[in-house]
Amino acid sequence: MAVFEGTFTQAEPLHFAVVIGRFNDLVTNKLLAGCQDCLKRHGIDVNPNGSQVDYVWVPGSFEVPLVARQLATSGRYDAVICLGAVIRGQTPHFDYVSSEVAKGIAAAAFQTGVPVIFGVLTADTMQQALERAGIKSNHGWDYAMNALEMGSLMRQLRSSGTQAYPSSTQSLAPSLSNTALGEFSTDTPPKG
Repeated sequence: MAVFEGTFTQAEPLHFAVVIGRFNDLVTNKLLAGCQDCLKRHGIDVNPNGSQVDYVWVPGSFEVPLVARQLATSGRYDAVICLGAVIRGQTPHFDYVSSEVAKGIAAAAFQTGVPVIFGVLTADTMQQALERAGIKSNHGWDYAMNALEMGSLMRQLRSSGTQAYPSSTQSLAPSLSNTALGEFSTDTPPKG
């Protein structure tokens, strides 16, 4: 049997996408700075004109999962880091947005087999969000560490022949023609 663990020391070949929600940008800009600091200190070229990290800005946290999934399916990235901030107000809007964002990010990772890192702060107040984005600690650093570890781990699993998910060109959805028969398409021809 084997033991697989992600590392933080061989990050040079890794490629990342960072999706950032503009809403509450006082918080998300700080998360992004922490994320970039971590990646840079681990040998990643964080320059937007470089070849290792692409940045995508979206209107708010609700839009993050859609774009994250699109980036994950491209096959260009070892991990996608999602940054956003949802701060509770006086209506139930917070509950709906934070719940759907969490589900969407998890679904993007599950559906694509690419690590999609949940870096969306959910806080009761702006003060709580700012404390987590740099006043006490910067969770942007933690999210980048998660991406480094998971990107490295998934590369190890792929190189060992262990593949939990189909490649990005294969579908996880059942084939319509075979659904009635209870069969699922794997986009691989039958052996025989």
